[in-house]
Amino acid sequence: MTSCLHLQPLCLLLMLILWPLFISASIVTHLPGFHGPLPFHLETGYVGVDEVQLFYYFIESEGNPVEDPLILWLTGGPGCSAFSGLVFEVGPLKFRSVEYNGSLPTLVYHPFSWTKGDLFFSFVDNFHDLFYSVKSFMIFIFQVSNVIFLDSPVGTGFSFSNTPEGYVDGDITSSNRVYKFLRKWLIDHRQFLSNPLYIAGDSYAGMVVPFITNLISQGIESGTQPPLNLKGYLIGNPGTGEAIDLNSRIPYAHNMGIISDELYESTIISCEGEDYESPTNTVCAEKLRVVNKFINEIHKPHILEPKCPRTSPNPRNMAGERRFLKDEHEELIAPPPVPPLKCRSYAYYLSYIWANTGAVRDALHIQKGTVPEWIRCNDYLQYAHDLPSSIKYQQKLTSQGYRALVYR
Repeated sequence: MTSCLHLQPLCLLLMLILWPLFISASIVTHLPGFHGPLPFHLETGYVGVDEVQLFYYFIESEGNPVEDPLILWLTGGPGCSAFSGLVFEVGPLKFRSVEYNGSLPTLVYHPFSWTKGDLFFSFVDNFHDLFYSVKSFMIFIFQVSNVIFLDSPVGTGFSFSNTPEGYVDGDITSSNRVYKFLRKWLIDHRQFLSNPLYIAGDSYAGMVVPFITNLISQGIESGTQPPLNLKGYLIGNPGTGEAIDLNSRIPYAHNMGIISDELYESTIISCEGEDYESPTNTVCAEKLRVVNKFINEIHKPHILEPKCPRTSPNPRNMAGERRFLKDEHEELIAPPPVPPLKCRSYAYYLSYIWANTGAVRDALHIQKGTVPEWIRCNDYLQYAHDLPSSIKYQQKLTSQGYRALVYR
């Protein structure tokens, strides 16, 4: 059989004709809770990949969207909605954290967005041994960017499946779906095909972002259509699957004054050569217990902030709440506990109220009957952690000349 590589014009024409049938997109000019028209271009929609519908928010660069980079953003978890990235991290919106009075939470413009302003980062140019020694750096000016915030894996945010089987997911399956999503989205948005492309995410996305970037790289090498202008990847506070993810917490806790010099030194000596997650040495295990006791007394995501309750859904089987299209649901999950106003998680609570308002869903063009209740992070995915490490993919990509930003 003749490969698509030898019939590129014909294959591209067929994709141009057929793939938009799997894409549903809408321009959003106003959002409930935001005063006036949005000062940026927002598009929301679904892209059908196999039996699932992946929901996205696309925000154009406020600079030069024709030439500025295109970033695909995945929030970690796995299972946290990309809306978190949009309003709590790198997007142009944020919630006004005022005490909830029963009215719709207020959204305000966030000027320090990746779609708005220039940021300066140190980019790794050459790896000797990733995360242990780096040969050289180069300074990169992070341009204003176009950003796709994608709800992935399925069961996250407003993404859903047409079948129960579609909710069975994992690192590899979700990564392949993201790759298919991106190709379909770019076929439907051909004006961005030539833009420099970066794959980005934080936290657990550090496992899948390098793998997805590698899939794209392999597709480029094999002539997969459409041709993508891949330049690199970005991962913040990433998980890698390696022991360093856990082991590095101890020297960090020591450097930040969370544990004493004496406890740090005795732990390092007692736990030499041990697996910090499952130590066989009883002395080491006791030292780690004490270390973890101190670490658990602080707010680990940001040690200078107060420790607050996590705004998560009630511990019940979420799989039953994310059934396939048009299933009937008579009951919604109770709202998460209300954290103190001083907590960062208070804004998470506001997002729960906002995203589950009918007017908001209508404005975002959410398909009715698909996701009965939006939650920021779904802890009950049927998800296989089948990528043991992302390090080898990072080493491969950087050795091929792709740019990488790993930041904390």
